Formats: sequence, C-alpha cells, structure tokens
Amino acid sequence: MSKITTELLLERAVPRSTRLRKIETLNLSKLQLKTGDLDPRLFSRLRHLQKLDLSDNLLDKFPNSLTLPDLRVLNCNNNKLEDVTALKQFPLLEELTYENNVYLTLNDDYKVMFLLQNLRLLNGKDITKLANHVRRVNSQKLTSKVTAHWKKFFSDQLPEKHTAEQVKSIKKKFLKSVQTNVVYGPSSLSEFTRWRVKMIAEEFLANSLGLELNSDTEPEEKTDEDEEESTESPREAAEEVAPVTVTPSKRKRNHSKSSPGKKRSKTQANTEEEAEVNPRKSSHVEDDPAPDKPRTSNQPAKEATPEQGAEGTQKNGEQFPKGKSNRRSNQMTGEQKSQEQDSSVVTLTPVKNSKRKEDVSAEPLHFLQCHSKGNSREDFKTQLWSCVFEPVIDSGARKDPIVSSSRTVATCGGESVCLIDCETGTVLKKYKVATEEFFSVAWTTLTMVLSDSRKKAHNILAAAGRRGIVKLIHVAADFCYGEIKAHKKPIATVCFSPTQETHLFTASYDKRIALWDIGIPDCDYNFKASQLLVLETASIPLRIALVPTCPEQYLLAGCEDGCFAWNIKLDKGQKSRPFEAIFQFPSEESLTTSHRVDGLAFLNDDVVVSKSSKPGCIYLWSWSKSFDAKGKGCQRTMSAVILAELEWSTTDMSYLTLSTCPAKEYVFCGDEKGSVWMYNLSTYTSGWGSPKGKRSERRISPTQILTWPELRVNGEQPPEILVNNVVADPAFTYLVVLTSVNITAIWKKS
Repeated sequence: MSKITTELLLERAVPRSTRLRKIETLNLSKLQLKTGDLDPRLFSRLRHLQKLDLSDNLLDKFPNSLTLPDLRVLNCNNNKLEDVTALKQFPLLEELTYENNVYLTLNDDYKVMFLLQNLRLLNGKDITKLANHVRRVNSQKLTSKVTAHWKKFFSDQLPEKHTAEQVKSIKKKFLKSVQTNVVYGPSSLSEFTRWRVKMIAEEFLANSLGLELNSDTEPEEKTDEDEEESTESPREAAEEVAPVTVTPSKRKRNHSKSSPGKKRSKTQANTEEEAEVNPRKSSHVEDDPAPDKPRTSNQPAKEATPEQGAEGTQKNGEQFPKGKSNRRSNQMTGEQKSQEQDSSVVTLTPVKNSKRKEDVSAEPLHFLQCHSKGNSREDFKTQLWSCVFEPVIDSGARKDPIVSSSRTVATCGGESVCLIDCETGTVLKKYKVATEEFFSVAWTTLTMVLSDSRKKAHNILAAAGRRGIVKLIHVAADFCYGEIKAHKKPIATVCFSPTQETHLFTASYDKRIALWDIGIPDCDYNFKASQLLVLETASIPLRIALVPTCPEQYLLAGCEDGCFAWNIKLDKGQKSRPFEAIFQFPSEESLTTSHRVDGLAFLNDDVVVSKSSKPGCIYLWSWSKSFDAKGKGCQRTMSAVILAELEWSTTDMSYLTLSTCPAKEYVFCGDEKGSVWMYNLSTYTSGWGSPKGKRSERRISPTQILTWPELRVNGEQPPEILVNNVVADPAFTYLVVLTSVNITAIWKKS
C-alpha cells in the first residue's frame, strides 16, 4: 500500500487544506518515500500545486505522468535520483534543487537547463545566462555539426526509392556514427553532448528527410566519465590556476650539468632518515594524532577542508561517511576555464631537438599551476609526482563505442589531487587534504550495486602519500568515501591489479609492499578493506609493475638498492614473503645488483624498461629470458638479459621516472632541463621477441626530444625545471608532463 494518501496530502499542505485542488504548497520531505509511492492518479488532483518539497527521501526517479501543470518550485535534495529527463513534464518549473543525489552529475545539470525553458534557479544559483547559452548557442553548434556529418558521409547512401528496412538501417548507422564523431565542449560534458546529438539527429532525420522515427526512445545510460564542473564561479577557478605566459623571445637553456651531489630542494636534509620521507624534501612525516582512536561525526578528520567534508565513524580501521550531506559541493572542487584563465592556457611552437629523423610531432597545449599550496600564485616549490589517465568505462560486456580514449588525467602533488581535461586545460575537479603530500594516484573500475539492485560500473581513484593513508574517491559522485591506513610511513607508489578490480598494491618507505582488497562499497558507501599479502623488501620500493603475462603471480619492483621480483600468488599459505629474485645489471666493470632503480615499466608483455643510477642510460631487458620461473628457493640472483640501451641524459639526478605507451611502443622520460625524451621502438620489438633475438649493440637514440619552452610568470622565469614524470594516454594523443616547479604541461600529438 502506498505511503501517500489523501489524508496525508491534506495534512502536509502548507497551510493545511481541506481539498486537494486548493493546495499550493506541499511538504513531503523525510517520509522515506520511494518512486512507487508517487501515485499519478492521486497527484493529478493537485491541479494548483506550485511548490513541492520531496527532499530527504529514497526516490531514484520520477514517474512520467505526475500531472502537476502549475508546479513552479521543486526540492529533491538528498534522494537517490539517477535521471532527470522526467522533469520535462513540469514545463513551468522555475526553481529546482537536487543537491546530494550522488548519481547526478554536471551532465544532468545541462539536461534540465535544456529541458526546462523557464528554469531560473538550479541548486540555489542563477543559471539564466548559462541556460540560454545551452539552449541556443550549444544547440546551434551541434545542429550544424550533425547536419554537416550527414551531408559528408550519409547523404548519398539513401536511395530515392527506399524501403522501410533501408530507412531503419541508415538511421541506425547514422545515429551511431554521429554520436561517435560529433564532439563539442569539455569531456566532462560528453554524456550530455551525446544525448543532445542523438536528439538533434533524430529530429533532423524526421523533419528534414521525412524519415519516421521513434520519439519515445529511452534515455541513454550515463557513463561514469561524467564529472562535476562549476559553471557559476569562473573567478574562483581563475584564482586556482595561475597565469603562465610564454614570451616570443629567444629560448634560453642552462647547459651546466648537475653535480652528483646536487640537491633537489633547498631544504633537503642529508640524513638517511629524512631521505626516506621524500627523495627531495626534508620535512618529517607528521604523526597522525591518536591513529587508532575512532572518529565520530562531531570529531572531524584532521585533514578535512572545505573541499573535503569530514568523514564519519571508524569501522575496522577504515573511515566511512556517516552522511551524504553536501557531497556535490564540498567534497571536491570543480573548476571551469574562464576568460581570466586564458593566460594560463598557452599555444606555442615547441623547440625540437631531434637526433634522428622525426616520425612524431607534438605541440604544447596548456601550462597549468593548479597544485599550489593555499592557491598561491607564487608557489613554484610544490613537486608534482604522479599522473594517470582515467580508464574508459566498460559498457556491459563491451567497451563504450562512443568513447575511444579518455582525455581526463588525474595528477597529484603537494596537498591536492586534480582531474584535468587535457584538450581544454580545464581543471574539472580538485581534492585537497591540508596535512597531506600526495605521491601517487591509481584508477580502478568497480561494479557497484545500486539501491534497486542494478549493477553499474564506476571509476574509483586511489590517492596516497606522506601520511601512509590511501584515500578512495568516487569521482563521478565528487565524494571521498573512505580511507585505508595502509602504512605507518609514506607511500611511494600505488597500483591496481588489471585482473582483480579490488586488489590494490601499496609500496611504502617502511620497506614493505602490501596487497589490499579494498572491497566494493554498497549504496551507502559502506565497505570493508582487508590486507591479503605483505612483501618484504631490502630497501625502499620506488616503482612497482605487475608482469603482464601473469599479473596474479609476479610483481616487479624498482627499489633504492636494486630490482626485485616476488611471487604474489594468493593460493600460497605464506602471507608475508621475502623477494624471490634480485636482478643483476651491467656496471662499469662487471655485473651488479646494488643500484637504485627509480624508473620501471613494461613496454609489452615481455620487455621491461628500467632506469638506474647509471648516468645516461635506460635499459630494456627481457622478463622471460631473465627470470627462471622453474628455479626453487627465494632470494636468488639472476642476470637481466639486456636487449638494448636507450641514450638518455648524463645527469646523476635521481627520481626522474619513465613511462611507456605499449599500444604505440613508445618510451618517455623527462630530464633535469625540462625536456622530454621520446623513443619509438616499434622497429625493434619484433626482433627482440624472436627466439634468436640479439641485443642491439649501439645505444638507441631518442626519436625526438621535446624541449621546455621559455615561460614567464609575472614577467619572470620560473626556477630550474626538472621533469619528475611524463605520461601519455593509451592512444598517445596527449602527453602530460609533471615538473618540480608546480607546473603541469600538456602536449598534444599533431
């Protein structure tokens, strides 16, 4: 039986009423109402209802026929809404609020702005100007693109005398093609754009070509690349991203070589204890006050800031949200590029210093200063450490055919984690922890169960650093839903298993690598994390990589004192394990196992790329030829079978890490002068993979070196620029460069 009766409606009317048709204001908040409780036959009698409050209920959608012809104000805060398209049945709606509906995103904001022509206030903000832009300018641009797509690719495919089957076929092909190829605006609005493109394409086919189409098509399922982006406060976003200008004057370069003992930071200490905290910073790890003490709702976490709400009570050592209040507004900060930001998005011609014939060209798109401490424009000391591109969400058993490659990247450094749209340079989201220094980020895709028992895939971001705590962030919901106290010392790097979506590896300065099962949060974000394995290391692990051919059995780690391998198979009874093998590499006179490995990645299923303390050299070696899987015992010494050496900078500077793009067979590594060394190894890999593959006798020169341009901030050049990390997206469309001076550079392959 429905919870809503005539008597209840009369009682909850403001003021109380004796007849349904006289009610103008109705408060149905905090009644635990579900969608099935909203009876259209009963609501159809509320002919003069103008204000309706449905906040703090359990609604996941609206029925399509509530028939409230005079509704002007609607409050749906704190529900579980997943779709807003049914709100088009209230054409006179002027004020709408639906904050703290965790599954609604910026794309839904744009949908209601288009569907509700009279809407003035959305979530308490005046959206009149933006809504007019969405309804007119945005629609005109998309209509033009859709029409052009038809004329260019489909106008000749439909014969003059066509059958119903031909119409159906051409419609299907056109709708799929137009949604795939028509792109407009930032990637955070891609789901809204596809929704509008499909709508415009169907109208175009029906009106211009006379093709009869279904008008009652179901709304597309949202993909989880949807991200919230502030559209009402462009000045706040401008304050977050400092202006960086490029002068047309001649580029200068400091050619002096770094001495072996050169410090990475002015405050770097020389003691071993301090070096273990951060390779380039001297500040000690701050002890977490009463780490084992449960935190209650009136005892917020120490690091909570306006961008990160306080978490709730502690369960099994992890932090969980006690409530969902203000998730969209105060968990993560959305930023929008504005006119004030234009000076921070720079287009220029890069200096190319290629040592061989170029087969790739890249141009810089943006230079961003978005990790500043306290949002200070004078901050050129914050080190940026890690960046990872967001994975493309699986759509059921197949990849989403609309999205070919993600252009959203997560970056970390200092007290913040940022999500950036590489094409537009827009900082889509920003997450801050005032007492933290983030060293590493990693993505996974979890299949979560919704309140109605449906399953849906969501991207989850893990971020960790100095405090030894892993933060788990549901990006589409703008919500940090929990944390894992993984280590008592800083975490150097994290990575997820490619085959087990909940398995997370954390490598720490406590000389341990831990494997965690982070669990899958339920609809209220309750989850349980458990430690599955601890790998003991002889020195601090700096980089970790799972072996692609057997990611559930072997893990490789580059450490301060060598390169090690572990058997991580979980069917073995031993939970704490020593390393199984240590690899020897060539030194000046003989083989050695004792050297720092600060760069490690797989180029393909077999070829490992590692960078050690040997100046000017990056090794490529074979995993299968180097590791004897049939050998028994642990802590065995094995010689790395070297396939080739890459020519690189002769600097002794450490912690300038490398990365690979396996799909394009590229290796990337930055240097101490702000340059990016790129190696296209596609002509070598087939030879290395053959049984008789021989080592390349000569060092392989870079295909191209992207040289750092001359940047001026407030008329001055920033200090010496070190490239800490450089990462390409899987399709090698964008190249993200993280520096030691709080500047993120984004290059695009041309």
